[in-house]
Amino acid sequence: MTVGNPDVDDPTIAGLVHLSTCDWPGHLVATAFLQGCPWQCTYCQNPDLIDPRTPGALGWNEVQNFLTRRRGLLDGLVFSGGEPTRQPGLAPAAQWVREQGFGTGLHTAGAYPARLATVLPLLDWVGLDIKALPDDYPRITGVPASADRAFTSLRLVVDSGVDHEIRITVDPTVHTADHVHALVQHVRATGAGAIVLQEARSTGTRPGYADALGGRGLRDVVDVIPEGVSVRTSTGQDRMSAHR
Repeated sequence: MTVGNPDVDDPTIAGLVHLSTCDWPGHLVATAFLQGCPWQCTYCQNPDLIDPRTPGALGWNEVQNFLTRRRGLLDGLVFSGGEPTRQPGLAPAAQWVREQGFGTGLHTAGAYPARLATVLPLLDWVGLDIKALPDDYPRITGVPASADRAFTSLRLVVDSGVDHEIRITVDPTVHTADHVHALVQHVRATGAGAIVLQEARSTGTRPGYADALGGRGLRDVVDVIPEGVSVRTSTGQDRMSAHR
């Protein structure tokens, strides 16, 4: 990977947020949104990133050039999506970012555990989405085998020792209070670090989700927050569609 010379294995970049204060809590970062995701999550706010055939909006070399101008001003780069681990170019991209002196962060739903295992040694922080108890995973993702992949990825993240945050987006169309409490206990039993409940929002989602949501929020599902769990009233990341 060389600045100014795009490579066939470079990640496909759908958008770049030049400055974010929420994508890696406590850090000032840029966020690169990678195209493509194998899942069809109910509350996805970037459904235009799902199709892997969609060409990138900018080249990886443009992200590289941007970062070289931001040394000393940004703490790092977060790879988001879509599902960034779908792309084989993620690991060399993360290595390049580290070599430039930036921290590396990742937003992932854990859809590709083998690729996640490859990139974990190159990361400083991971935000992992755990969506539901195993039997209910397909109700959110639309993919039968998604639970096995997500919980394998959870084990990988915890065992890696990489700083992390486990996000549970509370979807009132699927979750109940009992479900959320049981899921928190399930995640906590793995030895996971910070656990955050996030609010599902209809902004940017596919047609029909707003009607199904019916104005309901996190507190309509969970009135008692589990001890030691934080609450975030947004999805915890910028929507890519506003930053093409």
